Amino acid sequence: MKNFLPKISRYFVGILFIFSGLIKANDPLGFGYKLQEYFEVFHISFLHDYATSIAILLCTIEIVLGALLLLGFFVRIVTLGLLSLIIFFTFLTFYSAFFEVVTSCGCFGDAIPLTPWQSFSKDLVLLVLIVFIFLNRQHIKPVVPQVKAQQVMMVFIIFISLGFGLFTYNFLPVLDFLPYKKGNNLPSLMVMPAGAQPDVYQITYTLKNKSTGVTKSMTDKEYLKTEIWKDTNWEIFGDSKSKLIQKGFEVKIKDLKISDSQGTDYTTEIIENPYYNLVIVAYDLDHTDKRAIGNLNAIAMNASENFNIRTVLLTSASASGAEEFGKTNKLIMEIFYADAIPLKSMVRANPGLILMKNGTVIDKWHFHSMPSYNQLAKTYFEKY
Repeated sequence: MKNFLPKISRYFVGILFIFSGLIKANDPLGFGYKLQEYFEVFHISFLHDYATSIAILLCTIEIVLGALLLLGFFVRIVTLGLLSLIIFFTFLTFYSAFFEVVTSCGCFGDAIPLTPWQSFSKDLVLLVLIVFIFLNRQHIKPVVPQVKAQQVMMVFIIFISLGFGLFTYNFLPVLDFLPYKKGNNLPSLMVMPAGAQPDVYQITYTLKNKSTGVTKSMTDKEYLKTEIWKDTNWEIFGDSKSKLIQKGFEVKIKDLKISDSQGTDYTTEIIENPYYNLVIVAYDLDHTDKRAIGNLNAIAMNASENFNIRTVLLTSASASGAEEFGKTNKLIMEIFYADAIPLKSMVRANPGLILMKNGTVIDKWHFHSMPSYNQLAKTYFEKY
């Protein structure tokens, strides 16, 4: 039992850190967006441009520390590193939960969304376990005793961990947990299904007695049950307060609205196009890859001329900025506008390409792995 508890704690913490690191490294851009929220909270927004790099580094550290803990290598440094990391994460999740500043910590990316208090509870458990491991680190024995072999294996683990984050950053996540993933039908994810339970709220009123001036609070159910509303001496005073008491079904896509420069809504027309259509997502035109935009423009031109394929560009840029961008780059596709948040979720690239048909995502690509026009024509357009 003396060695059993440290061993179980070590395996649990090591595996959890590897899992957490891999899940976030699978989508470093998404983790980077989450870090930017924290940067805003702590007024260090100057780090925004480095968010993705910091995200990849943090993921790599998590995976490496977890793997080295399992292997029993460099125990003192590894346990000290884990302790420092979990203290930092515990503070962060507590701050998020207590002050309600970040609604989801992103601990397990979009794969397993946790509330701030759930994240804090998880980190508290890990903190206890890591403190226990740190105090019992003398019982941890390396699976390979030779220091040289340990160093070689550590370098290999670092290389694989860092390489995975860089790969997913440059070629889209290996596993897509977002609602815009390949195979999903977007219109069906934008509506509440029949029979789904909506959110349940409790409304609290403040009532004032006209004769005595006495005030009291009462929920909406109490208000109806007591039939106090029939008593003309009582009137609702001030604003009512609404509190969520039961979370209902949550629509997967609830913030996507596509409009033209005049604000006309084109969401349904674009998303539910019954034919093949190309959707180019470039939420930030100031930092988009210009060469990729040029290649996409050529694809759009050929697709339109040969197969009458419609191509639209979605951006969160200003109308004037997008118009100027279109003229400068001689774009032939239509330009529409949407909020940056859903655009960042549609495809983790700037720009990225989505092939859709009848509301379903057929495929999508990062600009580093963009298909040629001939590939698109042969694989898709020539078959319908």
